[in-house]
Amino acid sequence: MEEMLLCIQGGIGRRIKGAVYPSRVNLVLGLGGLPLLLIEPLCFSLSPPPPHRSWDTMMDNRFATALVIACVLCLISTIYMAASIGTDFWYEYRSPAVNASELGRSILEEFISMDADEKTYTDALFRCNGTVGLWRRCITVPKNSHWYSPPETDMVRSCISFSLSDQFAEKYMEPGNHNSGSDLNRTYLWRLQFLMPFVSLGLMCFGALIGICACACRSLYPAIAIGVLHFLAGLCTLGSVSCYVAGIELLHKKLHPPDDVQGEFGWSFCLACVSAPLQFMAAALFIWAARTNRKEFTLLKAYRVA
Repeated sequence: MEEMLLCIQGGIGRRIKGAVYPSRVNLVLGLGGLPLLLIEPLCFSLSPPPPHRSWDTMMDNRFATALVIACVLCLISTIYMAASIGTDFWYEYRSPAVNASELGRSILEEFISMDADEKTYTDALFRCNGTVGLWRRCITVPKNSHWYSPPETDMVRSCISFSLSDQFAEKYMEPGNHNSGSDLNRTYLWRLQFLMPFVSLGLMCFGALIGICACACRSLYPAIAIGVLHFLAGLCTLGSVSCYVAGIELLHKKLHPPDDVQGEFGWSFCLACVSAPLQFMAAALFIWAARTNRKEFTLLKAYRVA
């Protein structure tokens, strides 16, 4: 709709259609010093200025895009963290294939036993292509483990879960020797590497619950709390990974793997490592969207008041 303007020129008012002209009255000196009064058209708009809908739309699109990306990163990090907690491939050992008779049936039985100490099941992990997770340990053995059985090519995985008493049990200076004294460093590292992933997963689930409530209330303010929760979850994940690496290094200093045994971090550990930066990126996007939206709302409110 064209804008109706009221223009005054030379004291006579008239209505015209067109653009807004600058209003200015100039008093200059002409020839002979005679004053000349130059009156330029003075125009008043009779209609309000058009609303800045394109700017509001752009701002809404920026916030929506940031929130969608943050939610996707949050979902991926949650899946990765849950998969790393539920699997037992945080650390893997690669050893030459041996017959069950060479390994000894007693070692297999002690590994399966719930009363196996740290040295017993660690030696079995070295020799039987073992894998270790946060709450379970596994070895690969022949399907028929009797000493009189012929060598078999069919291998099966035998897994035993760590009990809560095992998770919070003391670690000793010499693994397997209860009289060597407590190793506080390995004890607390083991406990932290078990607890912190669950804390991280719980923080992310709590943040998702707050996000659902925020969507129901149609508000961006809780996004700051969601970002803080994901930042804390990322710190817990990073701390768990660091504690696990430190614990493995200290264990190998106490119990040296054989020369023909190779150890490496598995894909469960890699999932946890990838989950931490995803949580940090999601937290940054949540906090940025909430703070920027609040700042824009404050400026818009101040503009309207002015």
